This record gives sequence, structure tokens and C-alpha cells, in this order.
Amino acid sequence: MHILMTVNTAWNIWNFRQPVVKALLDEGGRVTVLAPPDDSVSDLERMGCRFRPLEMNAKGLNPVHDLQLQNRLKQIFLEDRPEAVLSYTIKNNIFGARAAHAAGVPFIPNVTGLGTAFLSGGILQTIAEQLYRRAFSKLPVVFFQNEDDRDLFLDRKLVRADQARLLPGSGIDLARFTATEMPSADTAPVFLMIARLLRDKGVMEFIEAARQIKSRHPDARFQLLGAPSVENRTAITLATVEDWSAEGVIEYLGTTKDVRPEIAAASCIVLPSYREGAPRTLIEAAAMARPLIATDVPGCRAVIDRDVSGFLCEVRSADSLARAMERFIALEPHNRQTMGLAGRTKMEREYDQAFIVEAYREALAFALRGASVN
Repeated sequence: MHILMTVNTAWNIWNFRQPVVKALLDEGGRVTVLAPPDDSVSDLERMGCRFRPLEMNAKGLNPVHDLQLQNRLKQIFLEDRPEAVLSYTIKNNIFGARAAHAAGVPFIPNVTGLGTAFLSGGILQTIAEQLYRRAFSKLPVVFFQNEDDRDLFLDRKLVRADQARLLPGSGIDLARFTATEMPSADTAPVFLMIARLLRDKGVMEFIEAARQIKSRHPDARFQLLGAPSVENRTAITLATVEDWSAEGVIEYLGTTKDVRPEIAAASCIVLPSYREGAPRTLIEAAAMARPLIATDVPGCRAVIDRDVSGFLCEVRSADSLARAMERFIALEPHNRQTMGLAGRTKMEREYDQAFIVEAYREALAFALRGASVN
């Protein structure tokens, strides 16, 4: 079976979708990744994937560019004739669904996030909803990564209940992300935020909360790990981050291909994001038995059992985030360990990558049965 996977960055497939890719390849299938190229292409090819570059602009709504993308996708689907297309990210989902319908190819999207246009209100939101409603109307399966996004699509009649299926994010390899012991109780607490350098991820709130905590607990350490994202409208410049580092508020760790050493060295993982699909960094940290602090927003709250595996704080509030950090600092060492282990148990119970693989296996069988009937 030939499966084509499309997304707005090849890195997304390499970093988040490996379990599905590996399962397809292990079962004798062929996998083509269709995405704008980046440094992960060689990794995907070594894994056994075929790669096709996709020209696209992931930002904004431009009718001319988006129609060109739809036509480009349709042409590729007609040329490659995959048995099915698996899609991720907003434009690939919307315009890929329309292109797949025109090409007569089964299409299964995964709603990994809603995007600025959808959440902005006004005319942009209306346009985004119309695009989703029309693109998804004839699809057999639409995956969602959290209940909030699924319920929002159902409430606004963008999908039907019989289409919507829920996934625990992209799953987690529990054998790779193993539980690790907490740092020594004799050392100062280390709060680590792993995210792209965007305001929408809550970086500004993290910095302000760090200033508040350091004024009362000078030994507390705050680390920021993540890449700049210059094309995003909420991007924070590297120069600004370096200024924070020079000020002594944070330690900037840059980027890494393996976050496990940084998670293992941290006391608590923090993500004050404004909204998420299924935050990979929180899932990885919980799997490694680290307590979490995150905003009480869709995506983040699904990963945390409130006051059991972590603390939730108010969105866009550095004061609320700082209070949650104070609560963590006040915990006895054994309570921190108990909180981290509760997160590991939740990941084992709900987020094992095997659940993702099986869900896609069932969805593909269902979509292909429907295609054969039609």
C-alpha cells in the first residue's frame, strides 16, 4: 500500500509522526512525504520514505496562492496515485482535502491546531470556518488531538459526530522517554520551557514570572530551549532572548535534536501557551516523570491531571504562572517525585504511541473500504 503524508514542514513528520511511518513501512507499505524540504529530509529518506518537495506558504490566507497550492496538490495526487493521503497542519488539511476529493483519493486529516485565522474572530474566522466545513464535508475520518478542538468543530457544524475521532496527540515512545529520577533536593529548582520563540507560546509570561520568582528565590533557575521562528507574526528575536540571558533572567539553551538530557536535568517543565493541539514537550516531560506547569487552555489541560501531575495557571498571566511556580517550590521533594510519577502513569495509560498506530490502522481500513464501495 502506498500512503502519502503531507504537512507544512518535513520536520513535523520526522519529529511527531515516526510511529505511524514506521508501522506503515514495517507492514510492507510505501510512504511518500510531501512537504517543504528542511534538514530532516535525509533522516526521512534513511528511514525508508520517499520525499517530494512541496512549494507552499504556510502563513495567512491568500486566495491566489491557496488555489495554486490546491491545484499543485491535486496534480501530485494524480501523478502518485496513493491509496490514501494522511495530512497534518492547517493548509495541508484544508486544501489537501479539496485536492484529494478532485483526484478521487481517500484523505484523512489530523487537526493539530486551529491557527490564528480561526481564532481571530470576525471575517477571517468566518472564512476559515467555511473553508473547513466545505473541505471536510465528505471525509470519512477527521482526527483531533484534544476534546476542546473536536467539540468546537462539532458545535460549529464543521464536522459530523460520525467523522470525528480523538487521538492522544502524536503519542509517545515510552521506551525512549523513560522515567528518570528527580534532580537532587539539595539543588535549586530548575524550570525549563521548551517551545519555539513565540509570544503565543507564552514566552513573555515565562520571562516575567521568572523575574518575579528570582526576586524571592534568587537561586531558582529558568531555562528556555527552542528555535527562533522569524516568519511567525508573534516571533521573538534571538537578540531579545540574548538580552534576557545577559540580564540573568534565563539561560538560553538554543536548540537540540534530543531533549531528554535537558528534561532529565530540570525540576519542572513549563508551557504557558495560549492554545495547543497536543503539546509534545509536556507529553515527553510527563513520560520522563517530570511535574508540569501549563496554562488552563485546550491542549495543555488535557495532558495534566490538575494538582496531581502538575499545576494549571491562567492564560496570559505572568502573576498566575508565578503563583504556580511558588506552589511547586513549596512542595517537599517526595511530593515533587509523586507528582512526576503520576504524569508518567497518565502517559502509560493514555498516550502510548501504540494507540496512535492502531487508530490510523483502523481509519485507513475504514477509508479504503468506503473508497472501494464508491
